[in-house]
Amino acid sequence: MTRIADLELLVRIADLGNLTAAAKALDWSPAAASAALKRMEEQLGVPLFVRSTRSLRLSAEGQRYLPHARAALRALTEGRDEALAGREALEGELHLTVPSDLGRHVLLPWLEQFQERHPVLTLRLQIGDPLTDLLRRPVDAAVRYGPPSGGSHVALPLLPDCRRVLVAAPHYLALRGTPASPEDLSRHEALRYLVADEVPTHWPVEIAGAAVALPLSGRRVADDGEVVKRWALAGLGLAYKSWPDVAQELASGQLIHVNPHWRGDLAPLNLIVPGRAQLSPALRSVRDELRRRLETFAEAMPR
Repeated sequence: MTRIADLELLVRIADLGNLTAAAKALDWSPAAASAALKRMEEQLGVPLFVRSTRSLRLSAEGQRYLPHARAALRALTEGRDEALAGREALEGELHLTVPSDLGRHVLLPWLEQFQERHPVLTLRLQIGDPLTDLLRRPVDAAVRYGPPSGGSHVALPLLPDCRRVLVAAPHYLALRGTPASPEDLSRHEALRYLVADEVPTHWPVEIAGAAVALPLSGRRVADDGEVVKRWALAGLGLAYKSWPDVAQELASGQLIHVNPHWRGDLAPLNLIVPGRAQLSPALRSVRDELRRRLETFAEAMPR
């Protein structure tokens, strides 16, 4: 019988395309991950991946099996949560800071469910985009895009293969047209997000395998990711957003993925902590459940 941990490894390898990276994300050794993958393939009697010198890609059999593995993991996780509800009582106080856009629209509903299952746990939630200094302020962990700024911080992967996407409202594109080349972007209104208090002058993408800097111009700049998305939804310009921030709006048609062949840069989502020694039972539970919840974004996420 296939083990749950092996299924988690299978899904992570499929998302990352690399066994070593998947092993690291799950705190496995590469040797143990390789043995688990071999065990799964022997149990199923088919190759799940096609190997190359640098990466793994799903075989035809693996592509057919992966959706069932994801569904099985979700069902097992939900069943376990139901069975253990009220028995794994987490106590104490957990101070968590999350990004503005992702926090309000994706993480907040889940965090409310999490706290209902652990009624004696006090949750202090700080919503905002700047990365709080975890060593100077009483914050247990931060959910953030990108690596930690401090050398002593530890980034625990939540959605390591996440990318940014260029988006706009349908009525904006109907009025202004879709940019056909990078140069066209200078004639569009770019809705920009402050990075380290600096206004970006370009957005990095990859076109036909080449790195390209999209030139930017525009009158709207904000230090809040949700504000940038609201501007985009209002049809005020183009925005460059991380996939989970706009996945729901793209699925509903409120926003359109502009030029999907322009591959956005990586924006890995991490849980950042001062150190592994600070991983309390509550924080471990948050990390593990966030990983599973965010896997739903990986299925439709651009590669």
